[in-house]
Amino acid sequence: MAVVARLVTATCLLPPRALLYLLLPPAPTPPLEAKLAVAAGELNWARSKMDSRISLLCFLVLASSLLHCARSDGNDAQLLKGINGYRSSLKVPALTENQNAACLAEQLAKQFKGEPCTNTTGANTVIGTEQQFPDYPKYLDRCHLNASVTEDGQVMPACVPGLVPDVVLTNYTKSQYNRFLNDSKFSGVGIANEGDWVVVVLSTSTGSGDYSPAPPGSNWAASVQPFSQLVLLLVVGFVVLLMK
Repeated sequence: MAVVARLVTATCLLPPRALLYLLLPPAPTPPLEAKLAVAAGELNWARSKMDSRISLLCFLVLASSLLHCARSDGNDAQLLKGINGYRSSLKVPALTENQNAACLAEQLAKQFKGEPCTNTTGANTVIGTEQQFPDYPKYLDRCHLNASVTEDGQVMPACVPGLVPDVVLTNYTKSQYNRFLNDSKFSGVGIANEGDWVVVVLSTSTGSGDYSPAPPGSNWAASVQPFSQLVLLLVVGFVVLLMK
């Protein structure tokens, strides 16, 4: 009886919340299915957040790539306009864009990217110290060209910090390159730029310099896909990613 009395006394001294906890039945434990459902919901939420971040990152990369391409195309178009203006002043026919020559120009510009401006490359090249292109056959392969269609062409790299338009044009019209720009045998042109480098490739209308792609069935594929098709492919890929 003494023990019971002590227990009753101790119980009476407890706070009301503690008494309720002792008197009320324990809360039922959620079933395993409910726990799994909650965990699955949290996982789906985290996955959706991750997908959103990945989609945003892909969009930013795509936008950056398109902006770079648009800026490069703008610089190339401005240079072509200036070159044709120069040829017009000499009563020489304007150059037309040659996509295959532009492909080769892009391959060469990528090689020059990051290289410093020296007197062994570009418009200031000292005669007899021209830089060779050991990977030239590989560049032709990437552009689906045979060496025989580039023999009469002319490759003209130039390096201008920041690619200031007026300075770039001067590097072609007031340098040793102007003798090629003055020549009416050149009828086509391809232009590309990377970093501080710009490469102009001149083509002719003859079979030994027109940069025509290799015929089907050779070791090279058909022609280079236009830039617009590449943009369309990137956009479609981004939309598919968003739909997942």
